[in-house]
Amino acid sequence: MQRKRYSPGRVPGTLLGLGAGLAVVAGALTGCSAAGTAEDVTVDAKAGAAAAPVAPPGRYRTLFEPCGAVPQATLRELLPGTAALTDAARAAALRGTAAVTYDTDRRVGCAWTADSENGTHRLVLDVERVVSYDPTVSDAARAQEVYTRKQLAAGIAVPETPTPTPTAPTTAATASGAAKASQAGAAATPTGAPSSPTASGGATPPGTGAPSAGTPSAPATTGLEPRLLGGLGDIAFVGDTLGTTGGSGTQRVVSVVFRTSNVVVTVEYRQRVTGAAAAPDSKELQDRAQNLARLLADRLEE
Repeated sequence: MQRKRYSPGRVPGTLLGLGAGLAVVAGALTGCSAAGTAEDVTVDAKAGAAAAPVAPPGRYRTLFEPCGAVPQATLRELLPGTAALTDAARAAALRGTAAVTYDTDRRVGCAWTADSENGTHRLVLDVERVVSYDPTVSDAARAQEVYTRKQLAAGIAVPETPTPTPTAPTTAATASGAAKASQAGAAATPTGAPSSPTASGGATPPGTGAPSAGTPSAPATTGLEPRLLGGLGDIAFVGDTLGTTGGSGTQRVVSVVFRTSNVVVTVEYRQRVTGAAAAPDSKELQDRAQNLARLLADRLEE
């Protein structure tokens, strides 16, 4: 048999077919690898998506025992009628009555009452720890909502957020606008036009000018009206109402409310008198209630 001659640089047909097959297989594997990589990137992108920010929790997790939170000396001042009681009756009055609550880590309260020759004094303490169930709203923000409702109920308006002042135009633009306005005014005003009555010393047109002598002025303030308080918790206010009770009786109710982080504290102090007795003194009740509120604010800092 005659052998085939070998020509340098010429690849046999068998090797060409084998090389082509390997190229097809390699291309298929490369395509699978590329597809798998794109899919993996998609999965990684979903897994790494930024979650919604979670609001920080409140500062307080528990509450203090309310009936024992007020010092005995402070209670004797707030309840002067206890001085005339027997030792046993005084001890019972100063012990107070705890409010019925379902969770003492969320809300607690206590009340004290004592009669005297100047009427009846009653002190009520309410402490609420607010928890937000919305992960995007903090406990303190939810507590502020509770506080705001109390403030509005006391007749104290919530200050509005000031509207940003628009940016003033540049000097060049202002000068150009003023020049154009001046030219337009000069063109519109005929020569020798009469001046306004006010400028020429004439009478002021009706509905303008200074108010008449009969215009009512704002009511004078006494400094004891419902108002915001400074230096007490994060925010605080005092409310004061005077009304009648029992037909011929008079009662003044003073409330001091403040918020510290996610806790809202309400101190309600009232005095009731009967008959022709003078109405309870507003300043005295407010001073006593504020002093107690500051003691409780210090207690929360412990």
